[in-house]
Amino acid sequence: MNSAIVLVFAVAAMLCGYVFYSKFIATKILALDNSRPTPAHTMKDGVDYVPTNKYVLWGHHFTSVAGAAPIIGPAIAVIWGWVPAIIWVVLGTIFMAGVHDMSAIWASMRNRGQSIGSIAGNVMGTRVRSLMMVVIFLLLLMVNAVFGVAIANMMIKTPSAVLPVWGALVVAFIIGQCIYRYKMNLVWVSIIGVSALYGLIYLGPMFPIVLPETVMGLPDNAVWILILFGYAAVASLLPVWMLLQPRDYINGLQLFVGLILLYAAIFIATPNIVAPAINTALPIGTPSLMPLLFVTIACGAISGFHGLVATGTTSKQIDKEEDVRFVGYFGALGEGMLALGAILAATAGFATLGDWQAVYQKFGDGSIGAFIDGGATILNAGVGIDMVLSQTMLTVMAALFAGTTMDTGVRLQRYIFQEVGEIYKLPVLNKSVVATLLAVGSCLLLAFGAGGIDGAGGMIIWPLFGTTNQLMAALTLMIVTVILLRKGKPVWYTLAPLSFLLVMTVFALLIQLKTFFTDGNWLLIIMDIIILVATILVTFESLSVLRKEWSIHKGKSGDA
Repeated sequence: MNSAIVLVFAVAAMLCGYVFYSKFIATKILALDNSRPTPAHTMKDGVDYVPTNKYVLWGHHFTSVAGAAPIIGPAIAVIWGWVPAIIWVVLGTIFMAGVHDMSAIWASMRNRGQSIGSIAGNVMGTRVRSLMMVVIFLLLLMVNAVFGVAIANMMIKTPSAVLPVWGALVVAFIIGQCIYRYKMNLVWVSIIGVSALYGLIYLGPMFPIVLPETVMGLPDNAVWILILFGYAAVASLLPVWMLLQPRDYINGLQLFVGLILLYAAIFIATPNIVAPAINTALPIGTPSLMPLLFVTIACGAISGFHGLVATGTTSKQIDKEEDVRFVGYFGALGEGMLALGAILAATAGFATLGDWQAVYQKFGDGSIGAFIDGGATILNAGVGIDMVLSQTMLTVMAALFAGTTMDTGVRLQRYIFQEVGEIYKLPVLNKSVVATLLAVGSCLLLAFGAGGIDGAGGMIIWPLFGTTNQLMAALTLMIVTVILLRKGKPVWYTLAPLSFLLVMTVFALLIQLKTFFTDGNWLLIIMDIIILVATILVTFESLSVLRKEWSIHKGKSGDA
């Protein structure tokens, strides 16, 4: 199959979803209304609550939720075949991810910008809130600890990416000053910012940066992890407009430039997809497509981490209610397009089926490496960019997105500790510095406590990321469904996705529990059981609330 044909149909379908389906959800279900003041205005503090241009906020939301996961998951999942991966990404983006992100922002915006955990307490009671806090904390722990390791590995593997990755922070800081302090024209600031970022990418191969193999007794990857979490701690405490928001915005523009180049290269080179449409010769040990496809490709189809970002930071920056459609749905659409690019790079970026099979020898192979190498091959063949520069550009793309997710994740963990302090009357946790130190400390404890001196402990719990992530998406949709039911709105548009996700997630948790038990991995066994029990309890509590609300709603309809 020609990859250009697949690309045209997939992108056309997702754009139709934005034009038609998102408009229906925004107007008929969520009833977005610009006359209602948003928390960014009613609670404006210049640090977390900041009214923001919708294009800048889209960049923040999109890049915060994207990370490396929509590259890793799809590039692994193509081992089952490219057809099921494409179908899940396209349909999941249109009917699940976009609705999930929009409705999560809306629910938080209508509840003073509260996080999804706090909203759960308001809607379903304190038990649900406590259970969800456990799931949220574990999910953030996985994201932050794992992405720290992933970025460190990319810095070591591709030294040419170090200069542009860290230089992007300087560019972002300057952009923040230009937009908010000096009120400069956004278009010109954007053009200059993107040009500077790509200038750094061009300079990267000329000035590769390599750390010594050991620094004060620590290996180079451990040093990178410490540096990354030090940065994330500082970024968590700075006003959101100063670094986090402009960094995400410029990264979002950079990604779309990169995607346009990759898509253009596909149209010019028109490489054939050499991977099987449906792989009937799976390597030994590959799990079944059902339900593992739907948790392997989490980000890129639908992701619970989106709900944490949507209710943790994005909802506090919405300027006008109708901006929710562009920021939320189009943000999810951007991630779907990134996942689509990852699938095509990992299936059409090889010369032959044999070359592809040489990479995908077991489940879990491929990942970021297949995206970078396959994508670089396509860029080189299509638009003539040098292989080393292509690899640098794609590595920077992956590293910057992982970085934006990581620093947003640490900020969200800080919020969680502060909310726990508020709920349980622990004023020491309300202090931003204390909460940030606890957030970073818990990640480093996992990284070095479970992984030893190299700090790779976060990778141990990575197998549970997909299931926990999808579980969080289902729980977020469940809360939104209850809110919609109380408002007398149709709920099938959120009830159907959450039902599908709950079934697939619980099924996957049970399969993984058996695997962990066979492998004797007690850390994952304990975490799997905790997540499974929390899921079951929250589901029963939620079904009870839904049944009660449904009865009340039917009674009102009958009275009418």
